[in-house]
Amino acid sequence: MAVLAGLLALFGVWVSLAGPFTTNGTQPGLAFSLLPPSNCQGCHGDYDFAENVEPYPTWSGSMMANSTRDPLFWAALDVANNDVAGIGDWCLRCHAPKAWFSGRSEPPGGTEDGCSLVGNLDARDNDFTGVNCHQCHRMMVNDNPPKGQESVYFENGNMWLDDAVCASGGGSEPCRRGPYNYTANMENPPPHPWAFSDYHVSSDVCGNCHNVTSPVHNLVDESGQDTGVPFPIERTFKEWQQSDFGPGGASEQSCLDCHMQQTEASPVFACLQQSNDRSGNLAIHQFAGANTWIPQVLKGEYPNLSREDAFDATTAWALDMLQNRSATVEVTTLTEAESGGTMEVEVKVTNLTGHKLPTGYPEGRRMWLNVRAVDGADNLLWESGAYDAATGVLTEDAQIKIYRSEPGIYNENGTGECDILDGDGDHIFHFVRNNCYAIDNRIPPLGFTGGSDLETEPKNYTYPETSPGSGILVNYDITPYSIPIPLDAVTPVTVTATLNFQIASNHYVEFLLDQSNENSFPNDCLPRTTGMPTMTRAEILYDMWERYGRAAPVDMDAGNVQAQTTVLFADGFESGDTSSW
Repeated sequence: MAVLAGLLALFGVWVSLAGPFTTNGTQPGLAFSLLPPSNCQGCHGDYDFAENVEPYPTWSGSMMANSTRDPLFWAALDVANNDVAGIGDWCLRCHAPKAWFSGRSEPPGGTEDGCSLVGNLDARDNDFTGVNCHQCHRMMVNDNPPKGQESVYFENGNMWLDDAVCASGGGSEPCRRGPYNYTANMENPPPHPWAFSDYHVSSDVCGNCHNVTSPVHNLVDESGQDTGVPFPIERTFKEWQQSDFGPGGASEQSCLDCHMQQTEASPVFACLQQSNDRSGNLAIHQFAGANTWIPQVLKGEYPNLSREDAFDATTAWALDMLQNRSATVEVTTLTEAESGGTMEVEVKVTNLTGHKLPTGYPEGRRMWLNVRAVDGADNLLWESGAYDAATGVLTEDAQIKIYRSEPGIYNENGTGECDILDGDGDHIFHFVRNNCYAIDNRIPPLGFTGGSDLETEPKNYTYPETSPGSGILVNYDITPYSIPIPLDAVTPVTVTATLNFQIASNHYVEFLLDQSNENSFPNDCLPRTTGMPTMTRAEILYDMWERYGRAAPVDMDAGNVQAQTTVLFADGFESGDTSSW
């Protein structure tokens, strides 16, 4: 296959060897195979242990490096393949690119369930290397795309890879593209073919994977009408484009500015040769996101990878992102509290990020406010958004505020609504069957102009404009709470609001397990160094979920207010009133 594709490429003939859902961009059968990450590790890792900035070790603990090891992905893949035949090829393109470009994600050279991937899941330098170095640094803008193709894509992993011998830098392989122009800066060039790439210093390179569009369904509106817009599953990149952080925005920042922060170390180098001091110009390959759970699962389950420090670093970066750079919480009292009455408060959550909060994969991902009122004797008077760590259950009380995106399936012959629950009242998460949104109340980013865009607008929730007619939505949400105050409450009353984020809800993990049981999914086919599993992928995930803290939520930020409230005694006198003693 690779030889055929290579020969055709030499004569300028574009050939599609991929399935019906993945026909855009570079196709399987590369003339130059993707090299394993160890090829880069020798020069780009293990040379400076004082600063955790080296490209290879910082990448190795990230979710990008482990996208093909994520147990939640594999459980979800089984459901997707069961819902739409052959769709797994589309999923594996982003999560297992080495296997995909090698033709192992669909017949005749592979299978859509990943069972044809080569190597052990907990070993290195095989099909489980995730989004790897050679793939990213061969990505390019195709200035001469085949007829009917775009020069650059911003969705579904429809990337172009450089697959020709590099014109500069010597050697007999494609250019390794990056942010440094050694010739223009009179620097020492690397010992491999290279090319400066504007693509790699812009956010465009991120857009390729961080917009996800359904290849099988259009978006259906609230009345059940087909909008003609392909269903937008994830729009992180577009949310950024429509914010003040996007191109030309008042607070313009690239994706890299937040997720690959510059190191403050000096001097600092990107390679073992320690030439070309990159002080102030070395982005760390941390790819910090919001997932603090899976890195710790992988650390505990796959010691053969020897990435314990890398997984801990990734977790720490994610915690910093969530707790210090994502949101602020403020609590304001609106009325005094009287015993036997209510205390009215408002909680304001402000989004500090360059996209919706939360963003990304919608299945099971949620953020909520836990609000507690405690009196002067430390008695809990009232609580909203209580979470039970022992069961993973979030109590959805009458006043709870949950921020989430909940896609569903429009029920035109039944409810006439966007269904997100089955007949038993259980949540459903049919990723590739979804065609509507029951709600999207995630908080917009600063300067958000997507309020009327069908792909990014809030659904069944309203965010006001910053000023009438501006077309710009506010980047905060205000939630009122009415807190009952008991007769025997001791003043003062303190109200604390804590913003929580959870990467995978109990509803989602339980749904995946139910689907596995109901459809009799087979045991996992992916080998480990310990042998083949004797459980289904959903059973493996559920077992890990129970043993690793049930994807424990992260406290992002908290605000509180203390009110010296007026508390009435049972006889009607106010506290502190001695005139009628």
